[in-house]
Amino acid sequence: MCGRYAITLPPEAARSFYRYGEYPNFPPRYNIAPTQPVPIVRLERDKDGAARRHFALVRWGFLPGFVKDPKKFPLIINARAETLAEKPSFRAAFMRRRCLFIADGFYEWQRAGAAPGKSASRPFLMRRRDGAPLAFAGLWENWMGADGSEIETACIVTTAANGAMSAIYDRMPAILEPEVFDAWLDAGHVGVNEAESLLKPAAEDCLDLIAVGTAVNKAANDGPEIQIPLAR
Repeated sequence: MCGRYAITLPPEAARSFYRYGEYPNFPPRYNIAPTQPVPIVRLERDKDGAARRHFALVRWGFLPGFVKDPKKFPLIINARAETLAEKPSFRAAFMRRRCLFIADGFYEWQRAGAAPGKSASRPFLMRRRDGAPLAFAGLWENWMGADGSEIETACIVTTAANGAMSAIYDRMPAILEPEVFDAWLDAGHVGVNEAESLLKPAAEDCLDLIAVGTAVNKAANDGPEIQIPLAR
């Protein structure tokens, strides 16, 4: 599960890495939580007929098109790569509406025995070892209510953890490299079988796993101090 992540890179660095056409200006966010608006990159067809990458803000919390009452539907922030083609909630989006989540770090909690007065889990920050941004595979959906209301939502696709990550948790976001961005986004030409083959654990040397303090546990804490590594 990926339940918190971060976007701290400058907007122009994000635009250069993900190669979308817009010039959004957004502040660093160190502790993004479910239901908040999040930036994604998706492929859209422009007026000239060409398909290009575009920046969009959506709600983190996927709503399948068949949902009648969002208040009665469980919040979906992650989707397991192994079952995207099977689950009714994700099947249509996997075929037609794939996206990239913009990120440069994510958090996971290692379960541990709790001493009196202590937390039962230890938070870790995961970042690319080479300092580059991250691109999480995602799915998006445009949900329409009976009253004509609309809301665009998305979820992060997860895979089994790689060896390093498995010491903390057994799942991780599906991290895509730039050379496969086009294949993942181009649902019109790249089918689900090929897209599914892109969803695999990150390379063993991809990430640094950094123990951080428990301030990240509270979503209201959203400053750079929550990423300060704990002293060893």
